[in-house]
Amino acid sequence: MTYVVTDNCIKCKYMDCVEVCPVDCFYEGENMLVIHPDECIDCGVCEPECPAEAIKPDTEPGLESWLKLNADMAKGWPNITQKKPAPADAKEWDGKTGKLEAHFSANPGSGD
Repeated sequence: MTYVVTDNCIKCKYMDCVEVCPVDCFYEGENMLVIHPDECIDCGVCEPECPAEAIKPDTEPGLESWLKLNADMAKGWPNITQKKPAPADAKEWDGKTGKLEAHFSANPGSGD
């Protein structure tokens, strides 16, 4: 098992999760974070830290595509271990649907 970041992170990009991760397995994209599934130790400390509830265990049904996206993006995005401010409009995007299709960016973030 591993944890994955799902669509509600897109354009919310809260970073509370990165500070609690004991193995630094978060990677930063332009408008979301992902978890490297081969580095995650399944401890689960990140899941309750996410204000957007975008982190889920990959054992939940229907998350196969998110596991693949997390794995693929973690290969090219920079590692992030320190919390940065969330986007100013993060609360407006929290809970909106269809963000993957309409707003996902494969561009990397700046990392640490």
